[in-house]
Amino acid sequence: MTAPKITGLSTRLLTLPLHRPWGAGAAENHVIVTKIATEAGTGYGFSWTPTIGPHAVQALLDHDIREFVLGRPAEPEVLWDLLWKHLHEAGGGGLTTIAMAGVDLALWDLQARTAGRSVADHLGRRHESAAVYGSGVNLHYSQAELVEQVQRWVAEGKQAVKIKVGKPDLAEDVDRVSAVRDVLGPHRKLMIDANQRWDLPAALQAVEALTPFGLEWLEEPLRADDLWAYKQLRRSTSVPIALGENVHNIYRFRDFITAGAVDVVQPNIVRVGGITPFRRIVELARTHSLRVAPHLLPELSGQLALTLAEPVWVEDVEDASFGQLGALRADAPVRIAGGVLTASGTPGLGLDFVHAMPRG
Repeated sequence: MTAPKITGLSTRLLTLPLHRPWGAGAAENHVIVTKIATEAGTGYGFSWTPTIGPHAVQALLDHDIREFVLGRPAEPEVLWDLLWKHLHEAGGGGLTTIAMAGVDLALWDLQARTAGRSVADHLGRRHESAAVYGSGVNLHYSQAELVEQVQRWVAEGKQAVKIKVGKPDLAEDVDRVSAVRDVLGPHRKLMIDANQRWDLPAALQAVEALTPFGLEWLEEPLRADDLWAYKQLRRSTSVPIALGENVHNIYRFRDFITAGAVDVVQPNIVRVGGITPFRRIVELARTHSLRVAPHLLPELSGQLALTLAEPVWVEDVEDASFGQLGALRADAPVRIAGGVLTASGTPGLGLDFVHAMPRG
């Protein structure tokens, strides 16, 4: 069956104030809602960026991308490759792939809606639920606030949590991780995320000090671009290394994987360009027997998690989902309760964004 032709692409920008700021200069997230019209129906998607570049992403969509996609078949996998090649002059990842996600997600939404299925069922649901881990951007929290947050996650039934590390004084990181491990007990999983704060000597020192606390993984200890340093770190520790939220295309994922620099692959579905490249990256990880843990966006990554061959953990950042931030006009397509995520089966992506955020 021939795919319908694209007849229109429109966007709108939503700025979502965070209930719990992610630190100085990170009090909001940005969503660029996309609408693709075709001869046979309409699909809705989005691009997303926490702080940097929302207007640049919207400009790419409104000008370069719109002009290119009009009149082309609404076939996400075919169009993704054509569009990536077209935009490559502006960069093979980053703002370009974030903008591309707005198109790719809208086309998958259209396909699933047309079929009368959720995107999970359209792609092929393999699981009825997925485990969720509690996560927070909490390096700026006091130790007491951090402990209270972890206690909330434990009370909710979460069996794994992730906290931020990277204080100027390593001794403070050790004290905070120790306090969190005391709350979790020996059986719940503990992940730590340094958000690229260390160089290699600092990472080696930190991992030696923090390994005794039974870490499930150490996430982004080094700059995401520094493949050489990741190779050295991976060879020096038994703690699994996780990365991927700042890796933007399959070729760069391949570089880290074949170098033996990563144990847990964490693609962000929007940053890599949508569902189409996300699925390819997952299969690349599978062929190398590596774990996958999608980064953020539980209303989307949670649905995709249900389609993957192997069970994965879904990240739930406290008070930061689209539903909790008031960005949706209807119920979210996923439900999280007792540390478990389930999907409602709403057709398409199931994300009905508000037209505009209320002022004040």
